[in-house]
Amino acid sequence: MNYFEIFGLPIQLKVDKTDLPRKFFELSRKFHPDFYANATPAEKEKALDITANLNKAFKTFQSEDDIIKYVLQLKGLLEEEEKYQLPPDFLMEVLEINEKLMDAEDDPNLKSHLQSAIDNLQSEIYDPVKNIIENYREGVTTEKDLLQVKQYYYKKKYLTRIRKELT
Repeated sequence: MNYFEIFGLPIQLKVDKTDLPRKFFELSRKFHPDFYANATPAEKEKALDITANLNKAFKTFQSEDDIIKYVLQLKGLLEEEEKYQLPPDFLMEVLEINEKLMDAEDDPNLKSHLQSAIDNLQSEIYDPVKNIIENYREGVTTEKDLLQVKQYYYKKKYLTRIRKELT
């Protein structure tokens, strides 16, 4: 049972978090191991598995990046320790930001400028996949579309690491 099935949701790249906490607590109560004290060993095991996956699913659904990663893994398009090759032009842009980052340590103005550059690049990489992410439909969205989302995912990971160095 995948995370979406546990929550009764269709597979999607952007999860509406509004109703998630209520559904999480409802399912947590339903499958809590304490309620299976007198159940068969198989029923206890099933409840433990569901509870463990419920917790992982809820945590995954809190992060847009984790949702994208999970869906790509479900589709067999992303492996856990995959070495993904980013496009050279993107790497050059990031290299320039990294070089300036070394000079920005004690310069608040340069830090602010770099933050803006990262924000702009973040927006630039999201635009081509925005429609795919926001309107994903199982069986309709193509593998080619998902591979674009994969590239976005890795680019964003790279930018997130740089952003952390700014703080």
